[in-house]
Amino acid sequence: MDNQMIIASTLDELRAARLLLDGRVGLVPTMGYLHEGHLSLARRARAECDRVVATIFVNPTQFGANEDLSKYPRNLKGDLSLLESTGVDLVWTPDNETIYPPGFSTWVEVEGLTKPLEGAARPGHFRGVTTVVAKLFNAVQPQVAYFGQKDAQQAAVIRKMARDLNFPIKIAVCPTVREADGLAMSSRNSYLSAEERQSATVLFRALTAAKDAFERGEQNAEALRKIMSNTLASEPRAQIQYVSCADYDTLEELGMVTGKALLSMAVFMGKTRLIDNFVIG
Repeated sequence: MDNQMIIASTLDELRAARLLLDGRVGLVPTMGYLHEGHLSLARRARAECDRVVATIFVNPTQFGANEDLSKYPRNLKGDLSLLESTGVDLVWTPDNETIYPPGFSTWVEVEGLTKPLEGAARPGHFRGVTTVVAKLFNAVQPQVAYFGQKDAQQAAVIRKMARDLNFPIKIAVCPTVREADGLAMSSRNSYLSAEERQSATVLFRALTAAKDAFERGEQNAEALRKIMSNTLASEPRAQIQYVSCADYDTLEELGMVTGKALLSMAVFMGKTRLIDNFVIG
């Protein structure tokens, strides 16, 4: 199996190829349209595991009714060549019918952690995420699975699911990869106009301002939220959906920051919804 990346589309093809992978297997689940953030996960998996499996599947059940499923960017040919360049052994590209057979009616739902933030802003989103990730875990059977810190709540929810359901899988959360001006890399950045792209750096500036205040001794969470809101408000194109200063583990909004906390936000830049976060404390 050396040197030749295998591409499987059916479940049977995946299982046959998976049987040939020995040792510690790392999984990198993606929705495709890959950027440097995804590739950093694949490289980390390559460094830490004997074999690397990536999946490409635009999961319809994590998109809301008015969200961008139909126009979500796709580039399978480009994605495959990028994955090959990072040394991935096996890529699974299932279709909707494989993941959601006709009459599909079984869901994995994490309670509590999925209520605030992204969960409140995008009802049903996490049910789609946890269901598809549980299915990917079952299909690929990795020892480690790699996720990005940019989707901090998603990473927390998947960690909880893996623990609650006794998946024998380590969840590795890797640092957010950013453009030179601080904007977190995201497949959705491709939707931004040139002007919006310039304005989008305000998320990084807002998070940086709050982090700087915290490092100067500001522990009042409301004051930190206000700093983020005020910075965002200075950019006319930015429409705030939420800003948050929450407990790192429970994601409950804090009064005072006394331990590890998550600063996070969701902001519309025109029609494009951007999220970003920093960990402090």
